[in-house]
Amino acid sequence: MKRSSSRRHFIQQMSGTALALATANSVLAYADSWQNQVDGYSRKIGPNDKIRLGTIGIGIQGHNDTDAALKIPGVELIAVADLYTGRLAGAKEKYGSNIQTTQNYQEILSRKDIDAVIIATADLWHARIAIDALKAGKAVYCEKPMVHKISEGLDVIDAWKKSKKTMEIGSQRVSSLAVEKARQAIKSGAIGQLSMVVANFDRQSALGAWEYTMPNDASPTTVDWKRYIAGMKDEPYDPKKFFWWRNYRAFGTGVAGDLFVHLISGINVITDSKGPEKIYASGQTCYWKDGRDVPDVMAGVMQYPKTAEHPEFQVMLRVDFISGNNESGGTQFIGSEGVLTLEGNGYTIRHHKMSKAPGIGGWDALATYPKKMQEELLKAYNEKWSAADQKDISEPDTIFREPEGSDEHVMHFGHFFDGVRNGTPVVEDPEFGFRACAPCLAANDSYFENKIIHWDPVNMKLVSGLL
Repeated sequence: MKRSSSRRHFIQQMSGTALALATANSVLAYADSWQNQVDGYSRKIGPNDKIRLGTIGIGIQGHNDTDAALKIPGVELIAVADLYTGRLAGAKEKYGSNIQTTQNYQEILSRKDIDAVIIATADLWHARIAIDALKAGKAVYCEKPMVHKISEGLDVIDAWKKSKKTMEIGSQRVSSLAVEKARQAIKSGAIGQLSMVVANFDRQSALGAWEYTMPNDASPTTVDWKRYIAGMKDEPYDPKKFFWWRNYRAFGTGVAGDLFVHLISGINVITDSKGPEKIYASGQTCYWKDGRDVPDVMAGVMQYPKTAEHPEFQVMLRVDFISGNNESGGTQFIGSEGVLTLEGNGYTIRHHKMSKAPGIGGWDALATYPKKMQEELLKAYNEKWSAADQKDISEPDTIFREPEGSDEHVMHFGHFFDGVRNGTPVVEDPEFGFRACAPCLAANDSYFENKIIHWDPVNMKLVSGLL
């Protein structure tokens, strides 16, 4: 995967900081303050370096993305597009009355003074707007999943390559220091040979299950419904399908397209992988029976093939929107000599190596043999294996925590705007973004069609004719 030169410089600086040891654990902690390091890509911004930004879709993630983008020096918000008038009014209140607001994103793309756009709409519009923006000569930051349907992916990649513009996909977690350091640890052999990854994003709230607060003026007058369903079969206005769009296949991609993509993105970065070749998923609508047509509990199994970068391994994914464990999530990389658990602002590695000796006695067939044979076998075993060879090896845990105040979202936009200004590679380009989202969209297909999906992660295409 390509990484920006600014990020490499940043990681090199961080890696040189002394490690601190605490109690019985080996704790990786950085002494340098985050604020001193986060500007590794920053410099004095001249008039020619200013980036003028337009945001298309100013809902929850549109706000979060815009706020993060504006923390990068030299970025100015010029215009906002959204299909709900209340969000346009809210944008003027928050970002200034001088910004342009419109319900037609093409008005933003037609402006010559806008250099880059954020696309944070419902999933069904991602590919269409991204292609239009690239053809209009804009750099593009597109929220994940990059596309609504697998069939759209190669068209977006083609438009990106022809445009020669910077495009980054918004799974910002891949820009975190925790992910980078986890990658380094696994590549260094800290957990031995990787065999399995187990990851989850669980929630226990109506908001977490996408039942967002509805505006009290929602109506066909304040929502441009006709534009929202453009290109689809005509259907009557439904506020749920607009404001709770993640719950409907026609507009969103469910838990797989939203949360599986985050998990797969991190896994692919850490393992330097292009993705799985076999996908299967199961689930059900267990609790949130609010009219949604996607599951609220879903599990997926993905098989990653052996490559030059990693051994073959299995991935198990889970999302549970009525989890008694409350809001929780993490990714475990399970190897032959340890387990790296990535969660929150860092990770923990538990080290454990098998003994050289295979073991004898206990839960074993030894006790089923005649006593004399047992004695002979034990004697031969102890002669072959020393006391040290017969012991498992455990080491203190290794713990990494990001510096206080670190912000992966700002870092992700730092890489994006570095690319816009300097042409440097971003962390998550469209090829990476498609390889991350396609297996998750295939998980949806597996669930709805009740079958295993085969995927070619190198050539980025579905494989047919396999059982």
